[in-house]
Amino acid sequence: MDIAVNTSQSRYHVNEKGYYGQFGGAYIPEMLYPNVEELRQQYLQIMSDPGFQQEFEQLLKDYVGRPSPLYFAKRLSEKYKAKIYLKREDLNHTGAHKVNNTIGQILLAKRLGKKRIIAETGAGQHGVATATVCALMDLECIVYMGSVDIQRQAPNVARMKMLGATVVPATSGSKTLKDATNEAIRDWINNPVDTHYIIGSVVGPHPYPDMVARFQSVISEEIKQQLLEKTGSEDPDYVIACVGGGSNAAGAFFHFTDRGNVKLVAVEAAGKGVNSGYSAATSQLGRLGIIHASKTLLMQTDDGQIVEPHSISAGLDYPGVGPLHAHLYETGRAQFLNATDDESLAAAYELSLLEGIIPALESAHALAKLKELPLQPDNVVVVCLSGRGDKDLETYIKHLK
Repeated sequence: MDIAVNTSQSRYHVNEKGYYGQFGGAYIPEMLYPNVEELRQQYLQIMSDPGFQQEFEQLLKDYVGRPSPLYFAKRLSEKYKAKIYLKREDLNHTGAHKVNNTIGQILLAKRLGKKRIIAETGAGQHGVATATVCALMDLECIVYMGSVDIQRQAPNVARMKMLGATVVPATSGSKTLKDATNEAIRDWINNPVDTHYIIGSVVGPHPYPDMVARFQSVISEEIKQQLLEKTGSEDPDYVIACVGGGSNAAGAFFHFTDRGNVKLVAVEAAGKGVNSGYSAATSQLGRLGIIHASKTLLMQTDDGQIVEPHSISAGLDYPGVGPLHAHLYETGRAQFLNATDDESLAAAYELSLLEGIIPALESAHALAKLKELPLQPDNVVVVCLSGRGDKDLETYIKHLK
């Protein structure tokens, strides 16, 4: 299981300048230039080293529990009259896809001689995954998290602390993921020599969006192998994934972007409605701008101020989208839909009752759009079930009727 390193032939992967079409780049303060440049020059070389690949794959197998199952959801399939498979990233150690990337980045950081790890988190899954690998590798860990998210994701905050991480609340702006990322970047500027910033999504300056997508590409690599065993073909008709910054979608789409017969469906958070003023549907509401050192689609006012996003799911509560996804949207390669808070809650309850699987609220957004696709009985549909719902139980209980 090789990490995807050679992707230079694809029009949907990053070019040598760090762009996906017009999106991407590295709009960084001078203080961070040495760190980002060090990463840019070395990440592909390190990732392609056989020793690195062997260690990465061993940890994915023995520590994370990969490959994650591709589960045929029989009752869900009967309801939507198609062959629906769930890629069970919720069964990974730490409960989501995030650990694929944190293991890759921690191994990379160690090879770069870094002693201190910082991270941002929204739903807390990336924070838990970062704290987990820092405990495993005996490295200092500081996680920045919006104070609003600290309240609504209390179980994950407790996990991070139990794993030895220091959780620092971000109290500016909307006190959510965007603000946690701002604080993490400030920390990195102040500690450029010994610190590696593990970004949890396909956002930030090049090479982060590409690097994170490559570590997450294990998802689509496994989907291909598993579908071949189950159906006789590597290619599904649809791959569906939720998108905030977009790392689970980037991983689920990675090996299918150049296969035009595979429809890619990205589902953003519509919050209380796309035009309600309480939304995070970036593809619908955003325009070209720069956030967290990357040029991408961004929800902003006429004078360029960031519009505060809203979603019931902390992991999708982001005003931008990764540059890869902005490119997939602009080129029409992926269809971008959006699901409201209420639709996502309904989809979560539905999966729980039909399949005995409680999904993360983020993943429920993807499930919510099955009803809008023109599915045929012979269609093979893969939904990336990016995380489990333990962290969201308080929200689910609150809305149970």
